[in-house]
Amino acid sequence: MADGRVTIRTGEAIVLRTWPFLEADLLVSIFTREHGRLKGVARHAMRSRRRFGGALEPMTHVKATWAERPKQELVRLDAFEIISSPMTAPVDFARVAAIQLIAEILDELPEGAVEDAVFRLALAVLAELHIGRVWMPVTYFCLWMTRLMGWMPDLATCVVCGNRLTGQTAYYTPTHDGLTCHDDRRVGSVALSTAAVAEAARMFRGTVSDLAAEDWPKSRAPELRRFAIETLERHLERRLQSARALARA
Repeated sequence: MADGRVTIRTGEAIVLRTWPFLEADLLVSIFTREHGRLKGVARHAMRSRRRFGGALEPMTHVKATWAERPKQELVRLDAFEIISSPMTAPVDFARVAAIQLIAEILDELPEGAVEDAVFRLALAVLAELHIGRVWMPVTYFCLWMTRLMGWMPDLATCVVCGNRLTGQTAYYTPTHDGLTCHDDRRVGSVALSTAAVAEAARMFRGTVSDLAAEDWPKSRAPELRRFAIETLERHLERRLQSARALARA
């Protein structure tokens, strides 16, 4: 509904971050299914729980109502209705760090990035994040985010000589695009084993719910997770602090 000055919108959103703003207000970053990432002011959110309740925790899936004014960067957040919250399930340090990593990545996406597939990916991965079982969903999310954003290099071909990498260790650096063969590896290159590349191929073919049935300890394909996170960091042009916290889990 629009009155010429204010447009009221309602839609699904994922809460990403909150900051204190003015007196009892909160500044809130959300990722919406239809409009991408938005920032808005939740008035009196620190005093009254009626409109927002527990819906301001990171990665809470909500039905959000907000108001937009022309030429104003911040929207006015009017109400959140919880659809699901990851905080209703048991948590430990690793699970909290994994939730924060997903929120941090979504919060750093380029302005105007509207992608329903990203929204659905986040919800699907959140559903599989459980105590003791965070490593596969996190790896899956980071890999798929690189693909959905168009940042995933060809995993089967050397970017320098063009030869196939099938059956051999590949190499990459956090500062360059693409994988290379052993002969063309750059200074500071990091190895990506054939097993890690095979795991990536399986993740691109399968669903996170199907893969969640397997045993994925932290020791399984750690170089693949590192590759995906470092690829994201290079394109986002910042270090993901929650990734460092998760590595300490």
